[in-house]
Amino acid sequence: MDADRLEAVLHAARAGVLHDLHSRDVADAAVVSLLEDAVSQRRWWVEQWPDGADFVLGLIAQDVQDALLDSYGRWPLCGSCTSEGEPQALSVDPELGPDPRWVCEKEGLVIAPVGELGP
Repeated sequence: MDADRLEAVLHAARAGVLHDLHSRDVADAAVVSLLEDAVSQRRWWVEQWPDGADFVLGLIAQDVQDALLDSYGRWPLCGSCTSEGEPQALSVDPELGPDPRWVCEKEGLVIAPVGELGP
């Protein structure tokens, strides 16, 4: 993969996940640093497997979710879920594939494409 395409893929993925973080009011400096770390780690991954470029957005979203679980808690939470008890976190579907979207697995709902999450 040429350097320009690599940068375009990574910047688009970063922008999409940053949008989702902002939409749920969690994009403080520490969280953005977690995003930057995820982008940096996926840079190596996509250099090794250029055919995986279409999967980077979903993978970075999952990386940020995993990092936030330890320091912040579940993110993003499902606003549509009607269940009682603990808040339900959205999942990325497909876990490894193009056109990732945020889904509520409990309710079976597609909430939004990754990068287009609303408040």
